Amino acid sequence: MKRPFRLRIICILSAALLASSALAGNLPEWALGPFVRPAGVGPVIRPNPVSVFMCPMRNEQVHWQGLHTFNPAATVMNGRVYLLYRAEDDTGNGIGGHTSRIGIASSSDAIRFHKREVPVLFPAVDSQQVYEQGGGCEDPRLVCTISGIYVLTYTQWDRKTARLAVATSRDLIHWTKQGSIFAKALKGKYLNTWSKSGSIVTALRNGKLTAAKINGRYWMYWGEGCLGLAYSNNLKDWTIVEDKQGNPLKVMDKRPGSFDSDLVEAGPAAIVTSRGIVLLYNGKNSSSSGDPTIDPGAYSAGQALLSSKDPTKVISRLNTPYFRPEKDFEKTGQYPSGTTFTEGLTYFKGKWYLYYGCADSLVGVAVGEGDL
Repeated sequence: MKRPFRLRIICILSAALLASSALAGNLPEWALGPFVRPAGVGPVIRPNPVSVFMCPMRNEQVHWQGLHTFNPAATVMNGRVYLLYRAEDDTGNGIGGHTSRIGIASSSDAIRFHKREVPVLFPAVDSQQVYEQGGGCEDPRLVCTISGIYVLTYTQWDRKTARLAVATSRDLIHWTKQGSIFAKALKGKYLNTWSKSGSIVTALRNGKLTAAKINGRYWMYWGEGCLGLAYSNNLKDWTIVEDKQGNPLKVMDKRPGSFDSDLVEAGPAAIVTSRGIVLLYNGKNSSSSGDPTIDPGAYSAGQALLSSKDPTKVISRLNTPYFRPEKDFEKTGQYPSGTTFTEGLTYFKGKWYLYYGCADSLVGVAVGEGDL
């Protein structure tokens, strides 16, 4: 028997309110947030079809941010928020078929950004040409060191294999490519293995997320599908933590029936707090065995708490996403299944600002209150 129309409307609204409450509030004490989209603010970074750049690989002008601008990294420098974002040109076809370069934008209020006209990291005739030709430089994540050096992890894409790489800078404009993160360790065992998404563990020092050592080493959560762990002494060369069988240790895996049932992927920099390491990550919902309340294939954002004494140990993990696609601009674009892909996090003037990719097309922002 069908319910009366009014009763059905009430049930639908009640379910929506409960879902909203679960996302916006009721977070455990260890979690960061809740994060709320600022009223009246849509995407903070958009494509610019007019902007051109002389590509050193093609030796011609290209519309380097003509199609999509998304998946940002974030930091604070000299009292301003800086975003380094992935920009796709108007060549090629389909997801992964364009060439990506990394642009930069800055803001005095963390909301309204001014973009630099040319990219700061891009494929060039250099030592990394073979790994970046065709696909380019993708999906940056950013931390700072105590000495003021910025460390950027990004994906090198040659349209065959994704390789996690690192670049360093003192001014966010001029970058030195350090090459593949895993090239030197274990005799190059993982150089040609698919790798993405490097979330380096940080601590909040003087209002800035700064790379932090645990047990005398730097640590990084990485991966797409499941999350692994790696360590480093210099933030440039990283060694993957392996299991007893000599394979990358799975620190965190996908969960059937959940928003992260298809894959998990590292988000922005992880943070050491008094309760442990808070890791923000992205989860893709399976079309066959996922959460029925979330669109199939949609990317939502999750959080996990790991031990600061043993970074391989998961203490707790949210069962529902704390942030997920809701707005039209998060569900339309290059990836219409819906994406709130978190990659940038910064602390600015007493608030947390979370920057995320929207449907592989735009950059959005959400704001959170509170200290760690």
